[in-house]
Amino acid sequence: MELLAPAGNFDKLVTAVHFGADAVYFSGKKFGLRAFAGNFDTEEIFKAMDYLHAHGKKGYVTLNIVATDEDFDGLDEYLSQLSRAKVDGLIVSDVGLIYYIRKNFPEINVHVSTQANVNNSQSAKFFANLGCTRIVLARELNLEQISLLHQNLGDKVELEAFVHGAMCISYSGRCLLSNYLTGRDSNKGACVQACRWKYYIREESRDDALPIEEDERGTYILNSKDMCLIDHLDELEKAGISSIKIEGRMKSDYYVASVVNAYRRALDGENDFSVLHNELEKTSHRRYTTGFYFNATDKEYLEDSMPVQTYVFIAKVVEDARDGRVKVEMRNRFKVGDTLEVLSADDNFLKKLDIREIISSTGQQIDDAKRVQEIVTINCPYNLHAGDILRVEKK
Repeated sequence: MELLAPAGNFDKLVTAVHFGADAVYFSGKKFGLRAFAGNFDTEEIFKAMDYLHAHGKKGYVTLNIVATDEDFDGLDEYLSQLSRAKVDGLIVSDVGLIYYIRKNFPEINVHVSTQANVNNSQSAKFFANLGCTRIVLARELNLEQISLLHQNLGDKVELEAFVHGAMCISYSGRCLLSNYLTGRDSNKGACVQACRWKYYIREESRDDALPIEEDERGTYILNSKDMCLIDHLDELEKAGISSIKIEGRMKSDYYVASVVNAYRRALDGENDFSVLHNELEKTSHRRYTTGFYFNATDKEYLEDSMPVQTYVFIAKVVEDARDGRVKVEMRNRFKVGDTLEVLSADDNFLKKLDIREIISSTGQQIDDAKRVQEIVTINCPYNLHAGDILRVEKK
């Protein structure tokens, strides 16, 4: 199966490729549902596609807003640019946009977004008959339903499914809560994630408010757990899924690196799943669930609102190691005497690095690296590569 990773900006795209993604999805500066990610201007889209194709990877651009007529202004110019950039597919939810793209830009592959709510084989056939090449299935389907849909559909169109990351409490992401409370339209990419807030209930004639709680761990009436399907990739493949998708265009470099690395190793036959489970605990997440895939009840998706992680992102390698040293870009403070752990796509994965020497960007010996994003040089006995990450266990 294809491993499809998120990229909120070009650096995260490079990180996804470095750690083993087969394809990356990202957004331009408009028409996408993550308006507050870094996203890509036109020049960056061309740069991204050149980089991906040079590395034998694919790139899909999101065009998944719920469109009004005003949104079609300037669309032709944008689609022409995407066509010239040779994007491998557009992820689209609005049927009007899909129809328009297929009619006027038939050379561009269209992937039907999960927000189109494809829950059955008849809907899938409708989109296939429009010429769409892939369907990102609704997250509410279970494995049996996916398998039946695939059997009814045959090989007319590829099927893609989310396997990891945050889940929206609304049906396949169609939510008006952000609009109602803040005026920021979630279906235009400006979701404020109001479902993550804490809520109180108040009886009309009283001034006091009570928190909405279910048990001692806190409030989670609207807040979902994170999805994690790393134990079930074989079952997804048997059900007919050809691309597995990681959520997270708003997440950090470190998140992309950790999650892509874990799923890449799982797909490549890593048998020690305790290592992979532990890896997924090391980056920010809410407690994990298998979502709707195995017919769990709705209450099993709900969660306390605070994310957790067991490790902290310390530095990113910016040049390949040489002569027993390596240059890194500092992200969090570290000192001589600290022991860091390596996150890499090769056999340096999980090796320990005892910091004995730190040389500042001005060439001075220092004991404490505390200037964020300073390029420093440290001792390194391993053959680390640009893009590898150093981290430390959270205290």
